[in-house]
Amino acid sequence: MAKFRLDEVDHQILDILIDNTRTPFTDIAKKLKISAGTVHVRVKKMEEAGIIVGSSLTLDYKKLGYAFIAYVGVFLQKTSQTKFVLERINEIPFVTVAHVTTGKFNIFCKIRAKDTEHAKQIIFELDDIEGVYRTETMISLEESLNDKKRLMHSIFKEL
Repeated sequence: MAKFRLDEVDHQILDILIDNTRTPFTDIAKKLKISAGTVHVRVKKMEEAGIIVGSSLTLDYKKLGYAFIAYVGVFLQKTSQTKFVLERINEIPFVTVAHVTTGKFNIFCKIRAKDTEHAKQIIFELDDIEGVYRTETMISLEESLNDKKRLMHSIFKEL
């Protein structure tokens, strides 16, 4: 498959959708002074090319009572246990992200909890997984940066 080429209009459409994936195509079209059909066709092509994959919803976890964030590095007894441990981690709904990593940890997780007591329960659950040697936890004091647009704009400059 040939590499899909994005032009400035595609960049502008993605820029708007990153801010709010639910923005109606008609609103995007008005803002960019193009037809809604053009927006639809371009988004469809980006989906078919695999550039746009689904859409996401952003929740305000503070309002839901889950403002506590911690990162947990997981040390395994053997790296051959990675798949098994990841399957067990996947059963813990408060672990929202898990990466297999190089370096200090075998697996690096992000957890969301109600408070420190709840976080402790989640961490103990991770510690109790067969094959986990130990864990190391870092508490997030605040999420200071979460900006998909900056990366997108850097990628666009390279294209």
